Formats: sequence, C-alpha cells, structure tokens
Amino acid sequence: MKILLINGSPRKDGNTSIALREVLQTLEAEGLETELIHVGNKDVHGCIACGKCKEQGKCVFHDIVNEVAPKFEAADGIVVGAPVYYASPAGTAVSFLDRLFCSTPFNKTMKVGAAVAVCRRGGASATFDVLNKYFTISGMPVAPSQYWNSVHGLAPGEASQDAEGLQTMRTLARNMAFLVKSIALGKQQYGIPQKEEWTKTSFIR
Repeated sequence: MKILLINGSPRKDGNTSIALREVLQTLEAEGLETELIHVGNKDVHGCIACGKCKEQGKCVFHDIVNEVAPKFEAADGIVVGAPVYYASPAGTAVSFLDRLFCSTPFNKTMKVGAAVAVCRRGGASATFDVLNKYFTISGMPVAPSQYWNSVHGLAPGEASQDAEGLQTMRTLARNMAFLVKSIALGKQQYGIPQKEEWTKTSFIR
C-alpha cells in the first residue's frame, strides 16, 4: 500500500516539508510505502476549463500534473501540504490540484485523502477546508487527527518547534494508515460503493 505526499510550497525544505516529513516517517513506520513529490516550485498553469481532458484522459498542459497523475492513480491515499498565502493555500498548489483532480478520469472512490496547512499565525483552518474539498467531491474518505491538520512556523525550520503540530501530523499518519489498511480489507470483502449515474442540475432547473 502506498501513500503519495504532495508538497505545495515554493520552498523545498521549508516548514511545509517539515510537516510532511513527520507524516511520511510515521506512515513508513506503520508499514506503508511513501513517495514525496515537490510541486510548489514548478511553473503550473491554472485550469482553463477547456474540457479537453475529458477527450484525452489527461490535461492539455504537459507538466508536473500529468507526471503525477499515474502515481495518484496507483496510490491508496494522498497527503497534500500547502503553506497559507493570504488566508488560503499557495496559488501553485491550488492550480496543481484543480487540474489534477479535474483531468484524471480514474475512480478515486475510497482513496484516502489528508490535507496539511502550514502558517505563521492565521488562515490554517480556511486552507485546510479548501484542500479537503478536493477529496470530498471525489468520494475519498478524509483521514482525521487529534486537531485540525496544521503546523505553525514562519522562518525556515520553525515548524520543528511546534510540538503539538508535529504530534498532530503523527496522529494523522497513524489514522491514515489504519484507514488505508481497513479499506483494503473492506474492498476484498465488499468491493467499493456502487455509484449512480450523475444527475447534474444547475440552479435554473
């Protein structure tokens, strides 16, 4: 079983990396395979709603999104970490996730998702909410922890001083490992939930 971790920070070895590595180390201690990919330092174009991914099965912009897509499909879960910029996730992380979730046609049902927000002071809860919406619209269970998944720090390395935040990361990882293992057993016996054909409506009818 494998968990994909996404670092949405522009800084490869900043505070978001510290938080994600705490998760990664605990996941590996729980017997799960991991892969950490840094996307926050890439030039990621935002989604333009062209709809071509529905025809091609991948995004028209050939960049890190299409590189990560098959890894996401093969993974049992995904952890997305992002710093807080203006009370929401860093823009590159949002552009990456918009296109990753929109352009991938595979069924994400019962892949486990987890979000990690890193901030100086405020905006962590709003960022946490934004990141979790990608999972809940895709039929993905969201792994819980002992608190909202946030770690605090401004200067590089300060997150390592947030004892409660790092403990929250470890608890998140253990709970995620339990969920992934439990879902794997459930799939063997019950499969995955049946899906109805999507009834799409708009506000005018």
